[in-house]
Amino acid sequence: MKFAAVIVAAGSGARAGAEAPKQWRSLAGRAVARWSLEALLAAGAQTVVVVIRPGDQALAEKAFSGLSGWTAVAGGAERIESVRAGLARLGGDFDAVLIHDAARPFVTAAHVGALLAALEAADGAVPAIAVADTLKRNGNDGAITAPRDGLFGAQTPQAFRRAALTAAYAAWPKGEVPTDDAAVVERAGGRVVLTAGDPMLMKLTYPEDFVMAERLAGAARITRTGFGYDAHRFGPGAAVWLCGVEIPHDKALVGHSDADAGLHALTDAILGAIGEGDIGDHFPPSDPQWRGVSSDRFLRHAAGLAAARGGRLVNVDVTLVCERPKIKPHREAMRARLAEILDLPLDRVSVKATTTEGMGFAGREEGLAAQAVATVEMPG
Repeated sequence: MKFAAVIVAAGSGARAGAEAPKQWRSLAGRAVARWSLEALLAAGAQTVVVVIRPGDQALAEKAFSGLSGWTAVAGGAERIESVRAGLARLGGDFDAVLIHDAARPFVTAAHVGALLAALEAADGAVPAIAVADTLKRNGNDGAITAPRDGLFGAQTPQAFRRAALTAAYAAWPKGEVPTDDAAVVERAGGRVVLTAGDPMLMKLTYPEDFVMAERLAGAARITRTGFGYDAHRFGPGAAVWLCGVEIPHDKALVGHSDADAGLHALTDAILGAIGEGDIGDHFPPSDPQWRGVSSDRFLRHAAGLAAARGGRLVNVDVTLVCERPKIKPHREAMRARLAEILDLPLDRVSVKATTTEGMGFAGREEGLAAQAVATVEMPG
């Protein structure tokens, strides 16, 4: 079933206790809202509309950098206004719509699949967890125990047939505020069913929720390591490019691009960590458009692919193998350049050098080589 999604991210998040709205706060290195956007896109959403506060466009663009398939629209003071704005922006040919709170970052493709399956026989589907705690109502004469049999806590995303949801919102009485989107479809006579909820679909509301979410985020991710290697021969010239830095030399490196072996090896290391082939698959040397191009474009591309799949680059380590030029005088400049390209703190970037003590092509100064290792955290 083809589906689109609306992520509601227009709240102030004041109860979360930070200066920035909770949807833009960092959670394990990514904005809270980005977790949901990545998950819904990965689950197959045709398009995703993110409803934001007026003036939050720059925050959204920064949070979703490297991702495509989304658009933003300004929401309203009440959630119902924000959902209506999101639905109005949706275009395209699809059968179902998922409405999701940005403050629930741990949605997965499995959640989405269960909801879409439930829509085969219903107008709406809601993930819900049976109430486990004893319920109390605070009355004038003290606390009163309330029965919990048959009670469930509703979560998001909530899934609906597009036509049913659109018609239900059009018929909703002006001035009334629904508790959730399922209530809108129910009021219009639609059939809403429950699917199995998940404690991981917790909503981040209070400061202590973020402490728990950080722990869960770590458990929900895996660490991948990629290795890259590249070598180029020397030819006539007056400088070499290594790790994005031009170094005066009595020779130049020969290659289709700028022959920056350090950046090439690191690009392959990142591609290897995320299972995306090698640099030649993405930038074939037979393609004339890459002749002489600066290799930082290759590295940014690899880092962007990792980010688009929900990856977070943890650290990189490059070893240059050559007799000359001497690397140590330029090492800090190389580290700074790599940190800039990859948007990493300097202490997560390492550049080292070694020689082969006169052995092999590097020892004979016929060329040089580079090895690189990249560590990337990815969704589990």
